[in-house]
Amino acid sequence: MNREEVLGFFREADALLEGHFILSSGLHAARYLQCARVMMDPVVGAKLCKALADKIRTNLDVTIDLVVSPAMGGVVVGYEMGRQLGVKAIFTERVGAGLSLRRGFEIPKNARVLMAEDIVTTGLSSRECIKVIREYGGDVVAASCLIDRSDGAVDIGVPLVSLAGLEIASYEADNLPADLAGIPAIKPGSRGLK
Repeated sequence: MNREEVLGFFREADALLEGHFILSSGLHAARYLQCARVMMDPVVGAKLCKALADKIRTNLDVTIDLVVSPAMGGVVVGYEMGRQLGVKAIFTERVGAGLSLRRGFEIPKNARVLMAEDIVTTGLSSRECIKVIREYGGDVVAASCLIDRSDGAVDIGVPLVSLAGLEIASYEADNLPADLAGIPAIKPGSRGLK
C-alpha cells in the first residue's frame, strides 16, 4: 500500500482535517489526522494494519511476542496490529503525568515488544510508552505507526516503521504564522480532556 492509498483512506473517512489545531504535544498545526475516524471502519482498519504488519515482516528481521500501545490513540491500532501479527495486545494509560500499565496487564520479562501507535508527531507518547515497556523488563524491538507526521525526522530510540510519512508543519503557540493565528484553535486530541 503506497502513501497516496493510505491518505486516501483518511480522506474518505474525513480524517484529514484542515483548520487550526492544538496537538496533544501542545504544538499548533493547520492540518490534523483524526485516526479514530479511519479505524472506526473495521474493514479499513484491518487493511491498514495488515499492510503495516506486512511491512514490518518485510523490513525487520524480528520476532514479536507482544504489542503495547499508548492510550488513547494507539489502543485500536495496537489491538489490530496484535491481531494481524497473531500476538496479544495491551495498552498503557495516562496516570497523572506519565503512562502506566493498569487493568492487570503485564509484560513478561524479555518479551520482544512492538510499540504500536496511530500517529507519531514528536514521538513523546511513543518514548513514554517505550520507557514503561522497558521498566517492566520488555525488549522493545521496534515501533510502528500508521502515519509518521515527522516523515522520518523523529527519533524514538528504536526502529520506527510507518505505513506513510506526511510532513505537517507544527508551531509553538507564540510563533504562529499569520494565517494560522487568524483562525480559532480547536483541540481534537484526547490528552488533557476531561
